[in-house]
Amino acid sequence: FCPHKTREDCRRSSGSGRACPRLHFRKIIQSHTDEGLGDCSFLNTCFHLETCKFVHYTIDTTQETEPRQRSGKSSLVGKNPGIKLKPAEWINCDIRSLDMAVLGKFSLIMADPPWDIHMELPYGTMGDDEMRQLNIPVLQDDGYIFLWVTGRAMELGRECLTLWGYERVGELIWVKTNQLQRLIRTGRTGHWLNHGKEHCLIGLKGNPQVGFNRGIDCDVMVAEVRATSHKPDEIYGVLERLS
Repeated sequence: FCPHKTREDCRRSSGSGRACPRLHFRKIIQSHTDEGLGDCSFLNTCFHLETCKFVHYTIDTTQETEPRQRSGKSSLVGKNPGIKLKPAEWINCDIRSLDMAVLGKFSLIMADPPWDIHMELPYGTMGDDEMRQLNIPVLQDDGYIFLWVTGRAMELGRECLTLWGYERVGELIWVKTNQLQRLIRTGRTGHWLNHGKEHCLIGLKGNPQVGFNRGIDCDVMVAEVRATSHKPDEIYGVLERLS
């Protein structure tokens, strides 16, 4: 993304009257928009786009520069044509009563439980004791678990890892950015300070020595906020490279 945000600002800054070839944003100006108020704090995650008086943005798709010439090299870097991916599967159920043994065993698990954060949420939550009693141990003999936790559930998450038979060996931090790729400063969560990050605890169980690639990624991820509870897509690359 261009640091000047809009194509117009980029042209003014370049001195040449042309915008750079990077991505730009375009202001969404509606009849009720008051540009004097500045940018909306929530931007594309705003719940009141039809009435919000602050400025919002969308990607500017207009063409200005000559298209880049494609090289003859394949863009499928890292793709293995011999691997056939299966479609994603999910189960719509009450996880408190699900017999997790039917799911089988996994070498790598990522979990984003519905912690009770004492705030109104668009989904149901589970109590602390219900979290402790989840039969996570049956899912894994040797491997890693990536457990997303909220600010309030930080210590509870560490306790759950111990109860489920894991040793906490690391922690990944997701630093949140907004649509304009700037740090989130006015999040919707946080009792004392607005939360601009989330934590993912990493637990180790057993002795998974074979097939895991250590030391490739770092423990800080900077990525854009999407829908409620939607974790960054970049985390899946981290998991794939680890496994």
